[in-house]
Amino acid sequence: MDLEQEAPNVVTESGFRDLVESGHRVEVVCKESAFKKGPSWHGVWILRVVSDAGVEKLLVTARTRTSRNEIKIREIKTITGVVSLLRAIGFSHADIPLEEGKRTVHKLSSEEMAASRS
Repeated sequence: MDLEQEAPNVVTESGFRDLVESGHRVEVVCKESAFKKGPSWHGVWILRVVSDAGVEKLLVTARTRTSRNEIKIREIKTITGVVSLLRAIGFSHADIPLEEGKRTVHKLSSEEMAASRS
């Protein structure tokens, strides 16, 4: 099933990466405030890409269907997970909101774009 036809406001990780590399911004949104558990920070974050025209697409899991055939938004539960995903996309830095409802914006620099293509 073509996810883009059925739900144009979502994108899987490969499409997310392509959009970021083409100049879209990444918003990291904190859905549940961060808390420290042992040496790690936990919470719930979602990511979305936003075009210059304001079109938003939420990152969904590669396994996009739940048992009820619904789209599953990718929720990241640790700061390490957010950093790992941003790094995999090509970012050399990570700014992560720690309070529910807060968001940060990232955009690949020309140097990061060049590095991600090599």
